[in-house]
Amino acid sequence: MGFGQIFRIERMRVDPALTQALRSRWDTEASAFAFPWGHMIPSLEDVSQITRLRVYGWAVSGYTYPCYHDLAERLLDLPVERRSSLVPRVALQESLGLYEAGKNVGEIEDEYLARLARVSQRELVSEPGPQVDLDLRRFLVLFLGRLLFATRGDAVHCRFFPLLEDLGEVGGYAWGAAFLVHQFNGLSASERQTSTSGFYLFLQVWVYLHLPALGRGDLTRSGFVPIARRWDSRRDTRHMVDQLERLQEAIDSYPYQDVIWQPYLGEGDEGQPWLAQARPYFGRSVWLHALNLVLPLNLFLTQRSLGLRQSVVEFPVWDRFRRPGRSFRGLHDTTNWQERARKQIENWEQKGKGVRSDATTDDAYLQAYALMYGGKVYKSARHQVDMTGEIASLRALLQSAVQDREAAQSELERVRGAGAGGASSSRSAGGSPSLMEARLTGAVLRAEEAQRHLEERERDLELAHEDAMTLQSERDQLRIRVEAAEA
Repeated sequence: MGFGQIFRIERMRVDPALTQALRSRWDTEASAFAFPWGHMIPSLEDVSQITRLRVYGWAVSGYTYPCYHDLAERLLDLPVERRSSLVPRVALQESLGLYEAGKNVGEIEDEYLARLARVSQRELVSEPGPQVDLDLRRFLVLFLGRLLFATRGDAVHCRFFPLLEDLGEVGGYAWGAAFLVHQFNGLSASERQTSTSGFYLFLQVWVYLHLPALGRGDLTRSGFVPIARRWDSRRDTRHMVDQLERLQEAIDSYPYQDVIWQPYLGEGDEGQPWLAQARPYFGRSVWLHALNLVLPLNLFLTQRSLGLRQSVVEFPVWDRFRRPGRSFRGLHDTTNWQERARKQIENWEQKGKGVRSDATTDDAYLQAYALMYGGKVYKSARHQVDMTGEIASLRALLQSAVQDREAAQSELERVRGAGAGGASSSRSAGGSPSLMEARLTGAVLRAEEAQRHLEERERDLELAHEDAMTLQSERDQLRIRVEAAEA
């Protein structure tokens, strides 16, 4: 079914500070990270190389229902909450013999996996038949609902049930692409959350590969595949708030030349047959699907990750009337997402659109990027405090723009009045009131546009400054509480 390699990945320590730092830099409209050096986006190639999940095949799309009670009881033979359509995690684990099979203190990974296999073999049926199908569906529901597509809370959601009814087709779906869109959706959640939904180590390893100078991971098993097996999370004993502050500062000042845009150039396909099948999907902008989650993979924003220079492109802006937003709605109705997202499904089936660039430098893109994001790409306290001076400068420029607009408006009104009262005398003097009026009208419009731009920039900076001050206040409060507790 394409899940075998992911079970070989060793446990890894969660890095909540890194997760929160990444989430604070996620631009939901662009479905991309907004770093000081430009956009970066986890791609289908990242999913394939890091996890080995299948990123080719059928889009993970189909029906969603307002209630899965009858379907779940028929497929799982377990009690299901009727209103919320959630399967109790404990009952699901007990049915598989996994509830009390946690890792013991001092038990190495191989010993734990061997014991887990013995427990599972004792509990599960080995002969083909209805019971084997029942056990396999229970396991897949647990795996999908608690590992790949986990949501907050203890129960296991049921929305993938319709895709599990025919077990012979489960392996044909692009679960890796669905996993990636689930990660995008999780990054769009509140910055106050300190964890991501689902398989958290994917983003951690992605950072280890692309931003190695942050020093958050240790390469301990070189040459292992998938690549996630090679890494361990580096232990950081500092307080969470201090970790986050240091991380934000490190990202803000990260050397651009140390960004690794193509970390897989030295990787071959030997021993990894899935890469050959996945490669036609690499390097393409395409719509990703996980039932009601339908989001774009905008690789045209990260042409440098394909060995190209980044050209100036139109930055995506969310428009709920022209394309789906961060997720479709309609989960309270029976919905056929293959029909509702038909154009996006066709886009996936056609493998999206290839990314090309004729640019010879990144300069024009970086200028447009700076105008688009400004100081919002910086998150550390040092950069935010420096914004106070920039706000004061903008206010002075804004006042100047207002005065220019008022002067131009006053002159325009004077010319219009003179034109109405003495057009013939003006013409005899060689003047052209209509031409002068057009010029002054243009000056007024330019001044008003400059005023609007400066006002928007000032609002953005003030909001960023307020966020920085809030973070500083929360950090001080947490530090005081920790010091009080230690005393």
